[in-house]
Formats: sequence, structure tokens, C-alpha cells
Amino acid sequence: MTVKEAVKGTLLGSQEPAEPTEFSLQTKTRFNSHAVKDPETGELILGREEFINAIAPPAEDYHKIQREQYSILFHVADRKNKGKVTLADWAFFENLLAKPDAEYEIAFRLFDVERLGQVKYDDFQKLYELNKGPESIPFDWDCEWAKLYIGSKNKRHTMDYQQFSQMLRGLQGERIRQAFQLFDKDGDGYIEPEDFERIIKETSRHKLSDHLLENLHTLCNISQGSKVSYANVRAFQNMIKEMDLVEFILRRACAKSADGKITRAEFLKQAAKVTRFSLFTPMEADILFHFASLGEPSGRLGLGDFAKVLDSAWRHRGDDSGFSLTKPIASGGFVSQGLESAYNFGLGSLAGAFGAFMVYPIDLVKTRMQNQRGAGPGAKLYSNSIDCFKKVIRNEGFKGLYSGVLPQLVGVAPEKAIKLTVNDLVRGWFSDKQGNIKYSHELIAGGTAGACQVVFTNPLEIVKIRLQVQGEVAKSVEGAPKRSAMWIVRNLGLVGLYKGASACLLRDVPFSAIYFPTYSHLKKDLFGESSTKKLGVLQLLTAGAIAGMPAAYLTTPCDVIKTRLQVEARKGDTTYTGLRHCAQTIWKEEGFRAFFKGGPARIMRSSPQFGFTLAAYEVLQTLMPYPGGKAEQQLASQTVALREKADNSPFARSRNALKILLDLDQDFGRPKMGAGEAGWKAMPAWMGGGAGAASAGKA
Repeated sequence: MTVKEAVKGTLLGSQEPAEPTEFSLQTKTRFNSHAVKDPETGELILGREEFINAIAPPAEDYHKIQREQYSILFHVADRKNKGKVTLADWAFFENLLAKPDAEYEIAFRLFDVERLGQVKYDDFQKLYELNKGPESIPFDWDCEWAKLYIGSKNKRHTMDYQQFSQMLRGLQGERIRQAFQLFDKDGDGYIEPEDFERIIKETSRHKLSDHLLENLHTLCNISQGSKVSYANVRAFQNMIKEMDLVEFILRRACAKSADGKITRAEFLKQAAKVTRFSLFTPMEADILFHFASLGEPSGRLGLGDFAKVLDSAWRHRGDDSGFSLTKPIASGGFVSQGLESAYNFGLGSLAGAFGAFMVYPIDLVKTRMQNQRGAGPGAKLYSNSIDCFKKVIRNEGFKGLYSGVLPQLVGVAPEKAIKLTVNDLVRGWFSDKQGNIKYSHELIAGGTAGACQVVFTNPLEIVKIRLQVQGEVAKSVEGAPKRSAMWIVRNLGLVGLYKGASACLLRDVPFSAIYFPTYSHLKKDLFGESSTKKLGVLQLLTAGAIAGMPAAYLTTPCDVIKTRLQVEARKGDTTYTGLRHCAQTIWKEEGFRAFFKGGPARIMRSSPQFGFTLAAYEVLQTLMPYPGGKAEQQLASQTVALREKADNSPFARSRNALKILLDLDQDFGRPKMGAGEAGWKAMPAWMGGGAGAASAGKA
């Protein structure tokens, strides 16, 4: 390009070719999926409706900005004011959206009516007058603030892109200042709450959550009076203007908190660390915590509380489409809750079954070691756990390691579901509003969970144990019949299925009482889990493995007694009449060490079983996520407030560009009746002028 062409392009606007040499496949696909044939030329084009469909799909959320307002961007893409957008125009518009300052450049090109790289004051004011709402709060363009950007009446000057974008940056603050002066009739620096509510709704509705908009009138509650001061208004504006920075500070502060919650003082302390000059004032912090704590007053707040303030997509609780940083999306009722519970139960069952299957050989070795008597026949059958493992494979084959696995797989689902549900339920009863719970109550919750599972798991355990030792009996007693699980159930009867239940209760209550509190404290105290920090799989596996070690080993004596009571005594073995008799007999005949038979095997089984179960559960949740379930909500909770910034789709960038334009007036871009009577021929047809009116009407 020559110097002459470059100068001409700068002054008069460059003339892009009708069809550039190459377009990306994505650009062509998006264009062709919405384009229609021009009846005059036969080429594919986008009319206004097709253009809106391309940048604003009907399925998107239009809670804050009406869909028809996106039509105002049609003029930016329609570079020749012909009322239609060609493929070249669309490619230009997509490239524009991809720029880091796209929102400001789109606004600039909208007001650059003559396409000369500058905005004239007259063009800007006329476009503003055409698009402002009929009952909007008036704005004085002859104020001192405006003169600093565009000059006084007799010395108006045009604005280039940098000047124009900087003017837009401060426009909303000046609108709020002028509106405050308008409502401050007696000049005492105070306005009524309803006047403040109107100011914010007209200037900032498109950037705020429903929670803020519904509670604006409560701003006066942070002071002793019943009116809103200008200091309150300015502090409120500063907070909403710096929402991204506020969220960053909150996340940093909550991540460092043990319980994921912070106080006002902690917010200011973190803000002073993040910002160089303590950007946020005490009043601004008061306003943030005031709106975040409405409904649940508390000095300590978490991200779930701040979501109502930070996230513009947040809606009131009755709206199923609302979002939250940490709280789940509203459910769809009893049926939906039932389906989600069934889904969680199913995944837990599959994961629990997988974990039980992977460690089942260790469980079988543990059972046989515990059943080995110190005297009588078969006393020296196994010298240790490894010897037991080898002999099972040699005598019964690899399948022998999985004797009785079916009842275990059947029983692990309700066992895990009952245990986890009861523990969470009891912990919820004892926890305070901040989620804190006393250690004694943690023990009660875990113990209760262990007690409840016994009702279901004892019958399955006795069947499993008898199947596990069946191969051992077959080798030691010639001609011993091989029994099925159903035969054992029928032979024992209902009462027999609960044999050893007292010992099972004695084992599972302390096991859960030790395990759950230990696991909870390891996650929180050792790995720093909080509402803002989600632990990785390895951290969860480690916490589970460590918690399982003392719980498994310290309850081994009860497990030995339970095994002895539930297994069918062989000929010559001592028959136990009850829990006390069993314990006394083992002590007398085999000594204290017998109570810890299979202890290492229990540790080796419990820790990896939890690990396999958790890993399987994580993988299943990833492969088969429940629509709108907890996994998706947690993912949304981490990204929803920053979704617009991270989303570079045409819709997201167009929405952000509209938010900049709506700082001028909330009605900007809405169709106006009688706009065509403006008679300004330089104005594009869709804004009321004559140029391209026929083409635009056709589109």
C-alpha cells in the first residue's frame, strides 16, 4: 500500500474488497447457517433479522438486555449502509469482536457515522437523542464534564477513538452525579431511597443482579439516617465499577480462610495487599457486606453470599435459571430431587462395588486369618497373610480369592449410601449457621452412621464370610458340600442372619466415629479444603487412606470377634455362645495378640478400597454428569461470574459491547416509533435517516 493510499484510507475510510481471498471455515459456517439469498444479486447476505439470529441465538438468556437491542450492532457490520451484511462484512465484524478492546471499538464505529475515524459531537448527540428512553432522567451535554471532552459550544471538536473510549469510561459516573443533583431538591446532599433506586436502575440495571436491584432501597440502612447520601451513592458506584477486582480479592481472601468465609476487616486487609493504595474505602466495604448479608445476617460471609452481588446473572431464588458461585441451582421439585438422588445412589453403588471388588482378595485373606484358631484342627493352616494368599491360589485357584464376592458387591451400595447419608444428616443437625461443629458431635455423627448401616450389612456380611471360608473347609474336610449364598440365607433364617450383630455394631460404630472426623479434619487442616478450594483426587485419596488406618486397626478386635461369631464352627472348634464368651475364650486360648489377627490386612484393605471407590466415583461423574447436578454446579460456581470475560463467542462479545452502550441509556437500541421523522440524511436508515432506507426495510 502506498503512502497516498494509506492517507486516503485514514481520511475517507478504506474500501474493503467485496470478497476477501480467504475466510476461515468457522466464519463461513456461522455466516452460511443464517444467510439468505439477496433477491437482487443472488448472493448470500444477512438481513437485520438474520444478523440478530447469528449474534444473539434465541436460546440465550435475555434477562438483562432485550434481544431486539442487538439490532443496533447491525450498523457496525453493515459497513456500506446498504441494509445487508455480506460474507466480507461478517468476517470484518467477527475480527472486530475478537479484538481485546472490541466493546469500545464497536461503540466508536457506531457513532462514527461518516466512517472517517472520528466522532462528531452533533452526530453523537443526535444518535443519543434518538435512542434514549422517553422518560429517562435528563442528561446535560453542556455540563462542565462534557466540555472537557468535546469543548464548549463555540469550540466543539471531534473525538478520535482513544478520546471517545475514555469519555465513555466516565460517562456513567457523570450521569449518576447529575441525576443525584436533580433529585437533591434542597441541596443538603441527601436523596430519598426511591430516588437512588431509580438512578441506579436507569444507569446500571444491565450490569447488576436481581438481588441488588430488588434491595437498592436498603442502602440507607448502613447509616443512622433514612436517606441516601452522595457518599453512599459514590461508594456504591465504585463497588459495581470494580466488580472484577472485588471478586478477585474475595476469592483470594476466602481461599486463605479456614472455613472459606471472611469478615469485612479481612476483605479490607486482603484489598490492601492486592491493590497498591488501598483502593477500597471502609464505606465501600460496608456496602458490599450489607448487600451480601441480606437475608442471612452474619459477620462472616463466603463466596455463596457474595455471588448475589457479584454475578449479574444471579436471579432471585424462585427463578430456576439463576446462578450462584457456590450454592446449587434451584431444583425442579420432588421428581427432580428423586431422580438426582437415584443418580447419586447409582454412581455410589457402581463406585463402591468397584472399590470392594479391587480389594476383595485382601478382605478374604483377612477373614481367614481371623478365623484361624490357636488350637485344634487347622490351627497352623496359614503362617501369615502372604502364606494364606499363596495357599488360596494353590488350592482353590484365582477364583478362590473372590469367594463370596457377590453378596459384598450387593451390600456395598446400601452400606455406603446409609453411612454417608446418616453422617451428613447428623452433622447438619449439630452444625451451626457457619457450618462449624464440635468434635464430640462429629464423633456422635460418625457413630450413628456406623450403627445405622449394621441393620442392612450384617446379614450380607455373615453370608460373605461363610462363603469366604467355604473353600478352606472343602480342603480340610473331605466331602464337604459347596453351599450357595441362597442356601446359606435359607439355612440361617431371619434370626440367624443377625448372628454377631452386636459385635458388628461394636466394630462399625467406633470405626465410623474415628473415620469420619479424622477424614474431615485431614481435608480441612492438612490439605486446606474450604468452600473456595476443592481438593484434587490424590489429596482426597491420601486423606481417606490416612483416616482409614487408625479406624481399621483400632477396631480389629471387634472385627475378629464378629468373624468368629458369624463363621460356621468346624468340628473340634470352640463354639461361642455370645459376644462376651467369644472375647473371653479368645483371650484364654490364644492370648491378647489374637485380637489383632488380620489387622494389617484390614489396613491394607480399607485404605485402597476408599481410594478405588473415590477414584471410580470421580471418573463416573466426569463420564456421566447429571444435567444440572452438583458436578456441573460446582464447575459453574467457579466460572459463572467470569463467564462473560472468558467467553469469546459472538454473542458474549456483542452483549458486552451493548453493556458499554447501555451506559448511555438503558433504552439504547430499542426500536422507536416515529424515528424516521428525524430527517437527518446522514443517519443510517435504521436509525431514522434516509440512506439505505429501502434496503434496510427489505432486510
